[in-house]
Amino acid sequence: MITYHTGETTVGPAKALFTDEISTVLDSSTTFQTMNSIRQSIHILQGTTMILLLQPARETYNLVGDIVLSDGQIAYQGPHENILGFFEYMGFKCPERKGEADFLLEVSLIHS
Repeated sequence: MITYHTGETTVGPAKALFTDEISTVLDSSTTFQTMNSIRQSIHILQGTTMILLLQPARETYNLVGDIVLSDGQIAYQGPHENILGFFEYMGFKCPERKGEADFLLEVSLIHS
């Protein structure tokens, strides 16, 4: 049902898509497929999307272009390839065995 509603909202001429926790009740494979489809559509339409995800799998996380962590303020915006270095510079180092998405969730909670 969630995927249906996400697909329903992407039909039409809109170039912006805002969603909240589209992965709720979806398995990681379906979440990845949904995110990949949205990413391709946004690329073709030359649009923008903001998607809130709770603890995405590594494959899904790797689809993300820019990341913004906020509590009313921007904490980071830029490619996910640089985010760990940024937070390490700020004094927050990701432990070796912790997933990047889980680490970022913790840092955003500390920040808020």
